[in-house]
Parts: sequence; C-alpha cells; structure tokens
Amino acid sequence: MYHGLPRDLFSPPPQPTNKYLAFLGRIAPEKGPDAAIRIARTVGLPLRIAAKLPRSESRYFKERIRPFLDDRHVEFIGEVDDAAKVDFLGNAAALLFPIDWPEPFGLVVIEAMACGTPVVAWRRGSVPEIVDHGVTGFIVENESQAVEAISALYRLDRRNIRRVFEQRFTAKRMAQEYLYCFENVARTGERSYRRSGT
Repeated sequence: MYHGLPRDLFSPPPQPTNKYLAFLGRIAPEKGPDAAIRIARTVGLPLRIAAKLPRSESRYFKERIRPFLDDRHVEFIGEVDDAAKVDFLGNAAALLFPIDWPEPFGLVVIEAMACGTPVVAWRRGSVPEIVDHGVTGFIVENESQAVEAISALYRLDRRNIRRVFEQRFTAKRMAQEYLYCFENVARTGERSYRRSGT
C-alpha cells in the first residue's frame, strides 16, 4: 500500500514554464543535492533547491553546495510549505531525485506527479514501484543517464502524469487499499478461528 495525498492538495498550473529543474527534500549526501547541481549545470538549466538544512549537515552544505549557489544557475530557497510547492513543482521541467540510499517511499515524487511534473530518479529503494519509466518520468542509474533523460522530457505528457497520480496515489485510493487489507485480514482470521473449532 502506497502513501496517498488529498486529490486537490496539488494541481498542475495551466501553462507550466518548464524553465528550471527542481530539487525538493533535505540537504544530505544520501539525497544527492550535489548530484542535482552537476546534472543541471551539464544540461544548462537553472536548478532551484527547496530543502531543509539539518544542523548535522552544515559542513556538507558549506563544502559541497554553497560554493555552487548563485542567482542565475543554482538557487537555494530553503524549506517550502504545500502552497509554495504547487508553484515550485508545477513550473519545473522535472524533479530531480538522485538518491543514494534505499528510499522507503519518497513523498516528494508523488507531490511532483500531482503537479503533472515528471521525475528523474535513481533506481534505489521504492523508486521502481512509484515511477513509471517513460510515463511519469525516467528511472536512471547515474548522472549521465539523468542528463539523457532530461533531453527526453518532451516525450512525456504532463496531463497523463497527473492522471497516473489520481489513479495510484490519492488519499482515497490509499484508504481503500487499507480497508481492503483490513477486511481481508478479518475474513482470514474469522475462517481460521472457525476451522480451529473453538
């Protein structure tokens, strides 16, 4: 059972600008913001980083992120709330998700999909279960594949990305799956109880 979001919490903008790449999450090596910077610089698109900076990662930020921040190419926004995410994600050409750990889910991935925004994500953890390669984004193994994927974003239909979100990742769908699971467990438990003869 996958996480779900309220259907109307995020929505695609009428005419997304698609002029930058987005990184959303937490500043930490395993989340890959430094990889996102390298990818954006390689493809020549600006990168906007909306992320929490934990105190424990201040050295990583100082050494691996801050030297590349500037107004034109890499912008660090800091944390954003749900209202700001609509614009931030909805107007991005893609969300970069260059994780280097077995991510259990990746809520930001379905937030992007809810905005109709494709995701370029590393094949780690739950990514292959969430991202439909060639439909809602691209699953890649490394930075060079990510660069290639960005050049293929034009093939993806942002309206279809939103449709997939509505089919698979709404809170209603999540609740239905939990209900089905609980009902199934209750039926199975009842049969086991009756078979035991007690």
